Amino acid sequence: MFNTLYKKCLNLASHKSSKYYLALVSFIESSFFPIPPDAMVIPMVISKKNDYFKIFIIATTFSVLGGILGYFIGAFFFDMGMQIMSFYGYENKLTVLKNSLIGSESFYAWLGILFLAGFTPLPYKVFTIASGLIGFNILIFILISLISRGLRFFIVSYLSYKFGDMFTEFMSNHGSKWFTIIGIFIVIIGFIIYLILKFHA
Repeated sequence: MFNTLYKKCLNLASHKSSKYYLALVSFIESSFFPIPPDAMVIPMVISKKNDYFKIFIIATTFSVLGGILGYFIGAFFFDMGMQIMSFYGYENKLTVLKNSLIGSESFYAWLGILFLAGFTPLPYKVFTIASGLIGFNILIFILISLISRGLRFFIVSYLSYKFGDMFTEFMSNHGSKWFTIIGIFIVIIGFIIYLILKFHA
């Protein structure tokens, strides 16, 4: 099923209305759809290099809007949210998350988790729904989503613009690993800054 959906997304990337389809895929991927927008972003930028910034903006904007939908699914449609969580194998982990996010450090812990979900290959939709389920601050949720999704799609769009098919091959072979490494590195830097500010407060 995933391979079929992936191939359909690749086909949509070459459609004359590809930007509208990118907006749709970016939106639904953040709440339930399994294929990430990168599958469309990369071939779209390679074929329309002058539009790389516009493609980045579309993917980011509609991904965040879809994330807000995921948040509201978690907040107001518990059964639907749990079905999606179950589909991705996270239903049992939600209890662990809720129990671990207790105390003064829980807010910052979830910031890091949410950033990693938006930036790395983790299933972002699971964490948009989980944010609604645990009642995480929605304004902070939107801000972190904008930063993480925006940074991810800008990197993908810009490097596709600069390196073309070479970047496509890199993403196929090493993309998940390096996005995970970079994401963890950014979170570690943020945590160090937090500790420094806390120490000097």
